[in-house]
Amino acid sequence: MWHRLPIDGFLAAMLTAVILASLYPALGASHGPLHLDQVTTVGVGLVFLLSGVGLSTDKLKLGARNWRLHVFVQSSTFILFPLIGIAAMTSLGGLLPHELLVGFFFLCALSSTVSTSIAMTTLARGNVAGAVFNATLSSLIGMLVTPLLVSVCLHASGQGVSLGRQLLDVTEQLLLPFVAGQLLRPLLADWVARHKNVSSKVDRGVIVLIVYNSFCDSSQAGLWTNYGVLTLMQTLLLAGGLLAIVLSVTTLAARRFHFSKEDEITAVFCGSKKSLATGIPMAKLLFGGSAGGSAALGLIVLPIMFYHQLQLIICSIIARRYALRGDDAHGALVGSTAAPPGT
Repeated sequence: MWHRLPIDGFLAAMLTAVILASLYPALGASHGPLHLDQVTTVGVGLVFLLSGVGLSTDKLKLGARNWRLHVFVQSSTFILFPLIGIAAMTSLGGLLPHELLVGFFFLCALSSTVSTSIAMTTLARGNVAGAVFNATLSSLIGMLVTPLLVSVCLHASGQGVSLGRQLLDVTEQLLLPFVAGQLLRPLLADWVARHKNVSSKVDRGVIVLIVYNSFCDSSQAGLWTNYGVLTLMQTLLLAGGLLAIVLSVTTLAARRFHFSKEDEITAVFCGSKKSLATGIPMAKLLFGGSAGGSAALGLIVLPIMFYHQLQLIICSIIARRYALRGDDAHGALVGSTAAPPGT
């Protein structure tokens, strides 16, 4: 039936997850009866394990050597985004709540998300090796650069970030499963190659669960009740405008630099993502002791919530359009890793 409808089944699943989360937030919230925070953590680990199995070491080395792509992605994440945030604070100061603008700049200063960057790149048949390398690198850089940007530009007086703890989390949740997959590649590579549909369903299933879990948490935090409709609309316009600008700039710039289609996909998706999973804990550290208490913190993290949902929905549509291009446009990344898993 889905094939007869003018809507993508994957997008329909995400929209359904949003509706269910809004109606019954307690069910899928973190630490709720379904324990989706733990389920999605395991799911991300499984997908990275499959990604390690499906991606050859030679391809990963090739991705690490692509310095033009790395400079492009990291510049978008930590230069282009903060410049847009500064411009917004300068031009909109006095027109919007101060905490909302602080939250908008904080969003711009965050690192790229690892899971969805790689998942979207995989769905779009892009350079997965480059996405793995850049998303992981961005997460590591963000642990130092994000608090620095916030401190310098917003004069935040936070408690700092435990770099050792953050590095340990990245290692445990992302790098170790990927390395384990690499070690298991001689045993499982053929099976993964024969069951690409299974890997794809795991990718999409984890994305839907992340959407559902994050919307449940947002709803429980009072997203629909604690803020006025005008504030919600202002946040939606800010987040949507930011996403549109960055997607347009990264796409046009990647083509201007004559990137291959696979590298363009990686540049667009890794260069436009922002991490909710990193943003919420870091916001509590940097702004938890500021004036206004929890009310101010709620408004500060609101742009992150909106941007997170928009990037999942909009980028999934773009990823499917990229994926529909002709096979002759699919570059050398294909082969044994035509659709390697990776969220």
